[in-house]
Amino acid sequence: MFAVFAVQTAVMTIVTLGLFALQAWAFIDAVARRPDAFVAADKLTKPAWLIILGVALLAHMLIWSPFSLFNLAGAVAAIVYLVDTRPAIQSLTRGR
Repeated sequence: MFAVFAVQTAVMTIVTLGLFALQAWAFIDAVARRPDAFVAADKLTKPAWLIILGVALLAHMLIWSPFSLFNLAGAVAAIVYLVDTRPAIQSLTRGR
């Protein structure tokens, strides 16, 4: 019986750490980008992305559950940044 809960706890820990790593990667990447690249790519501004991703990362550190509303919204924000905004900015700043 306890082995089932141990597996569930391990899976939840892996999911939580994975989402935290995803959000941290998105935040660190946004910090490293030039502010004018966000505007040139016709995306939200750098301060807007830093606020969104920073609040998501902070919420994840305070509420260490992958299924809380804040963490799910933060994961979606990080995925949107990494899938949409990051490639657009990279295509503009490649080779510079």
